[in-house]
Amino acid sequence: MTNPSAPPPSSGSGRRSSDRLLYLALGLFAIGLLAIVAIFLTPIVSDATPGLWLYLIAMLAPLGFLVGVGYALWSGRRSR
Repeated sequence: MTNPSAPPPSSGSGRRSSDRLLYLALGLFAIGLLAIVAIFLTPIVSDATPGLWLYLIAMLAPLGFLVGVGYALWSGRRSR
């Protein structure tokens, strides 16, 4: 038997807004990791030290991680 008071399942054609949060988290984390790799490669490739902007961009990795944790907690909630 089906539950008549239950809402019909979604068609799945549209993306949920929470999926965008996951893509944002992955993007921020990836950009931060690329900046960290660039920080280590800069002294090897040249004699220059990495700029401050590279260190600031590297801070996107932990920010992306926190957004990913927030996404996991938000999407893991049970709907009532």
